[in-house]
Amino acid sequence: MSAGKRKPKHKKPVSPLYAAAITWAVYALLFPLYKLWHFILAIILTFLISSAVGKRAKKKMPPEPEPQPEPVSYGAEIDAIIAEGKRAQAEMGRLYSSINEASVRVKINELMQISDKIVQDAVHDPSDVPQIKKFLNYYLPTTIKLLNTYDRMGSQGIKGENISGTMNRIEDMLDTAVTAYKKQLDSLFANQALDIETDIEVMNAMLAREGLAGSDFK
Repeated sequence: MSAGKRKPKHKKPVSPLYAAAITWAVYALLFPLYKLWHFILAIILTFLISSAVGKRAKKKMPPEPEPQPEPVSYGAEIDAIIAEGKRAQAEMGRLYSSINEASVRVKINELMQISDKIVQDAVHDPSDVPQIKKFLNYYLPTTIKLLNTYDRMGSQGIKGENISGTMNRIEDMLDTAVTAYKKQLDSLFANQALDIETDIEVMNAMLAREGLAGSDFK
């Protein structure tokens, strides 16, 4: 184990040591210590008192924090994408809790699920990073901005022409955003789909060459 990963030492209460010292000192002042059984009695009494104090001290001590696993790193670029995705998820989660309109909450929940899958794709296919960055730099923050506006207007408690009209347009825009997010996620799998198609063609060709394809296989 390296020096940077040493396990934290458990702190032991010092009160039993103080209790033992005080017990021994008081006993020496009040009782004689010139025979062997005097010392034995003093040791037993000290042990009993220090044990009792130690048990009581342990009950009062807060539990030791469990060691947290070290965060996994995928490289600076992808780590930054994941961190930005988590911040966006936290903000959309806050808006989900703040907005009362049920239909809008359903759309927010769907947007959160799709956007999280888009962000996580950076880990599985780093070649998609440029597309994901564009999504994080414009589409996702713009969606959050619209949701914040919707939340702020909804909290005014009035149905004015400007407020109601803007909120209705945002609701319609959220439907468009859900569709766009799904298309964005689907487009991220274009490279993988092409790779799979190539693998299938190569395998079919090899099977046919070896006589293992179709009705030739026995």
